[in-house]
Amino acid sequence: MGKRSIVAGKLLPQADRFSMPSATMNPAEESQLLQTIEMFEVIVQSQPTDCQSLEILKEAYTKLGREDDVIRTSKRIAEAYTQMGQLSSAILEYETVLQRRPNDDEVQTALKRIEDTANNAASSAAEPAALAPLPGTGTKFRRKAAAAPADGEMDDGQKTMRKLFVDSKLISAGDFELCWRPADLTRPPQEAAEPFIQLLHEKQILPIEKSLRLLTDKSRTGFLPLERYDVDMELLRGFPADVCRRWCVAPFDRMSKAVLVATANPFNQKAAKALSEATSLR
Repeated sequence: MGKRSIVAGKLLPQADRFSMPSATMNPAEESQLLQTIEMFEVIVQSQPTDCQSLEILKEAYTKLGREDDVIRTSKRIAEAYTQMGQLSSAILEYETVLQRRPNDDEVQTALKRIEDTANNAASSAAEPAALAPLPGTGTKFRRKAAAAPADGEMDDGQKTMRKLFVDSKLISAGDFELCWRPADLTRPPQEAAEPFIQLLHEKQILPIEKSLRLLTDKSRTGFLPLERYDVDMELLRGFPADVCRRWCVAPFDRMSKAVLVATANPFNQKAAKALSEATSLR
């Protein structure tokens, strides 16, 4: 996927990606970007190879005109790609830094190291099935992407949630069955489903604060109350109401090529799949 950023609704070439703060940004928008940065910095501290979160961080820094942070984050993205064996993506990311800082010794060294790795891979037959030719770039090889899980493997997070709440002895199996409400896929929902952790709280089985702490720790996702966020209502209206109600999810903002989604069940693969089918973004 091409590495371009979206600013003011227009796709920008790589050379223009850095240091373009919005001239019309108000204090509320700036505060919201700072909240986004704070949330995703926490995420990437525990998941340093989460390129999607790093891309969101880079976009936020770009909008604030913090060029040094943009370049630092761009290097982190390239390093993450390198660790995952996606050498072509790493090279593209490093090249965007060189367009801005041609004499960056750190990037030059990293590119030389990647070139050596690619050459070694080309001369070795140790992993012939894991390498494929990559046309149109300076790198000769790339790692093949892992196969996506089959639809039959998709679930609504029930197994993981049961493991977290029941196997850890936080609640009983009976309490889980009492509060877990399987989604009805046969008809359109009339209202948003009540989240499992909300029902636990209402029935005085487990305080919602404790559930939230458990979910953020185990899923390594950020927590930010929506009441503090200026939700992009036009974005939200662009997603099917049935999907949002059935799974109690809310796409609330767009950053870089990703959509930020609020959920009380971060393990719900069915909801993630249904949302992804409604947009070309991640």
